[in-house]
Formats: sequence, C-alpha cells, structure tokens
Amino acid sequence: MPPPRPDTVKYKIHHHTVYRYAEPVRRSVHEVRLEPRSGPLQTVHRWQLVAPGNPSAARDGFGNIVHNFTVAGPTGTISIEASGEVEVLPPHGDLDRDGHHAFCDAPPPGESRVSPLYFLGSTPLTSAPPEMQAFAAPFLAAGHEIPALLALAQGIAERVRYKPNTTDVGTSAAEAFSLGSGVCQDQAQVMVAACRALGIPARYVSGYFYDPAAIEMASHAWADVCLDPAREVWCSVDITHGCLTDERHIRLAVGRDYASAAPVRGILEGGSGETLEVDVSITPLFT
Repeated sequence: MPPPRPDTVKYKIHHHTVYRYAEPVRRSVHEVRLEPRSGPLQTVHRWQLVAPGNPSAARDGFGNIVHNFTVAGPTGTISIEASGEVEVLPPHGDLDRDGHHAFCDAPPPGESRVSPLYFLGSTPLTSAPPEMQAFAAPFLAAGHEIPALLALAQGIAERVRYKPNTTDVGTSAAEAFSLGSGVCQDQAQVMVAACRALGIPARYVSGYFYDPAAIEMASHAWADVCLDPAREVWCSVDITHGCLTDERHIRLAVGRDYASAAPVRGILEGGSGETLEVDVSITPLFT
C-alpha cells in the first residue's frame, strides 16, 4: 500500500452496532454493507469486520463490498463491529467551467457493474410525484451542470428541512417531500428521485461525515449524480450541507435507494422487542 499523500486526510473509523431482543432470535440471516471500497475519492488502507459466525464477502452489482452471515441462535444479542483506516483523496478529475470537480467511477478491469443508466429507474422509495417533478424542473431547465445540481440540493434542503425523528428508514422520498422534514437519508432520496424523474441517473450514497464539533458521530447519506453516462462521470452532492463531497466524507456503499445501500439488513425468526445501539467514532490521523 503506498504511503499517504501529504494533501489527503486519513481517518480511523470504528462502527459498532448492537441489536438486543426481549425474545431470543431463533435464526437470522444478515446482509452487511459496512466495508468501504477504494476508488477515485478514497483509499482504504485497512479494514476488518467482526460479526457472528463466519461472514462471507462478495461484490454486488454496484461495486459494494457485501458481507453475509447467519446466526443459528438462539441469542438475545447480535453485535457487528467494523473498523479501519480510510484516506480521503483531494479533489481531482474533470473540472467544469466553474471549477467544480467530477470523477470517473468506471469499474476496474475484471469487475462488472451495472450501467449508470440503471440508476434512471425509480423504486418505491424514490418515486417522484408530479409536485416533486414540478418543484425540481426549474432548477435543471437549462441542464444538469454542477451549479444547477447544487442549487437543486439547496432547494431540497429548504423544502425538506432537517429534523430528526420525523421519519424512519421506510419513509419514501415522496412522503418526506410531502411532510417537509426529514434527515439526510430523506434529503438524499428526494434528490435522487427528482433527478431520475427528469431523466438524469442518480444513486444513493451511504457513508460518514466528519464534523469535529459533533458530540456524537453517525452515519450520513448523500447523492451521486451522473454527468456523463457514456464516460461514467459523476459528481457527489451532500444535500444536507449544501456542497459537493470533500475531505470530510467517507463513502461506504451506493445503491438505488436506502434499502439497497443499507449498512445492515436482516431476516429474523423470533426476536421480538428489538432495540438498537449504534456507536460511531471517526478520528483524523493527520491533515
């Protein structure tokens, strides 16, 4: 592994998830997207995932690293721990006329992925009702250059105000847009839904955002928008913070919506009375 470059930021990350159950789980099957991959925006220097059983790793059609494991049970607790070091690379790649950076995310030799055009199709979580299309259309009437996408992101952040505990992981973009509030997941899905409805490929991104002033760290979400499907050129827009992603963003997974990029998904037999504890720590190792 090459030594870190002096103009990058390297983070030490620890993500611990614990599920507890009033009634023991008899058997469960889990799918986990908690290992970041190296790519044009970051380099993963080391990573490990600790989970029950013997997790198997594979790549999905989006290029994510996916772990699967089965818990034979019975158990009242399921713990998943992911940790490692990720170096976030400085902006590079294509520049638009305003000096904004885009990046190419074509698969490396030997790896197959879905076409960017696959991210044109809506899902139950990312369908755009007529009122959302009417809201977004003026922002992109002259094209979907990066300044227009940033303006749309700002418009969405004002229309879907950040307000915790008003939505959950099953809330659709249409529901959050109608409600007028939500969290980063909802804002990202509204951005994705709006772009797709106007014929622009867009995908949901899960990851982390480093904020030195934050009392508690948490997972974050934003959107990738495809600027050139033929060349697989994208830009990555953080709707919540109104910016392109930068040295504060660490990517975990991409998908068509939250459900296909969720950090943890599972099917359980038994296990009623579930409670969830998540602890995330992000420490910069140098700047």
